[in-house]
Amino acid sequence: MCWQLYLYHMDNIEEPEALWAFSPTGLQVRKQEDGWGIDWPETESYKIGPASIAWILWHIIYWWSTAIDYNFGDGVLKKEDIHWPGSVEKAKTAISLLHDKWVSKLNDLPDEDFQLKQYAKWPLVDRSFADIALWLNAELMKNASEIGYGRFLYAARIK
Repeated sequence: MCWQLYLYHMDNIEEPEALWAFSPTGLQVRKQEDGWGIDWPETESYKIGPASIAWILWHIIYWWSTAIDYNFGDGVLKKEDIHWPGSVEKAKTAISLLHDKWVSKLNDLPDEDFQLKQYAKWPLVDRSFADIALWLNAELMKNASEIGYGRFLYAARIK
């Protein structure tokens, strides 16, 4: 259901919409001479303003990459290792590949492993892997909803 909501909100999205900043203080991906810079919040305060859709897409790539790496891999990725792919289409492709990899990992786990702590290393520690899988699903739902809300704001902006 969360994946379907994400796909619904990503249908026909274009670069200007994704890169549009709702406010000057919101989190964004920013074009720089050497590529793209990614804002990182110092606080979770509402005062920072809403993130751009591009930043939300980067954030999905960040947490899904990190969750796969820490829970099923070497656990070495840092946020600085996760880059904006450069376009909405490339971000959508990256997210789709991460989705498929995650679903494959979940499908390969025996049911009893979901209750173990063996694969639960990020972002929750000392919890069952079921908690990690539930967290990731909730994070996807939150991010998909933010993308949808951003699209409403973009469509309703004063031109």
